[in-house]
Amino acid sequence: MLRRWLALSALVIVLDQLSKAWITSHFAFGESFTVLGIFNLVLAHNTGAAFSFLNDAGGIQRWLFSIIAISASAWIIWLLRKHSAQVLFAAALSMILGGALGNLIDRLMYGYVVDFLDFHWGIYHFPAFNLADSAITCGAFLLILDSFKEKKHGTVAG
Repeated sequence: MLRRWLALSALVIVLDQLSKAWITSHFAFGESFTVLGIFNLVLAHNTGAAFSFLNDAGGIQRWLFSIIAISASAWIIWLLRKHSAQVLFAAALSMILGGALGNLIDRLMYGYVVDFLDFHWGIYHFPAFNLADSAITCGAFLLILDSFKEKKHGTVAG
């Protein structure tokens, strides 16, 4: 069962890295292409975390976020081993794991994360993001959804 969940994580990593390789080979840094009135493709570099948190921290954030990603990944793999039969929970963790490792690869290789999906409304732009970020967000949503499921306990009412 664990292999299935790790394969899902690997799929997220592959799709994330392929999309980032495509954007970096077709766009110059900062270049933007309008796809729809509210959506652009843009090559951006994020040295921080989500929403460019700690983007200006002077370089320590690269190693801080790498250590966090490695630690979280180890913990997620442990949880996947323990809960691999819980489909929604394990799918959520697998997506988060794939996204975390996809962004970790960028951090270790380049010192930043490649972002390219840019949604906006007029002059207001949502921070650019990538497929790894999307997988983490979807995984977090699935975790929230899973938390609302009724849990079956092994106890017998007395």
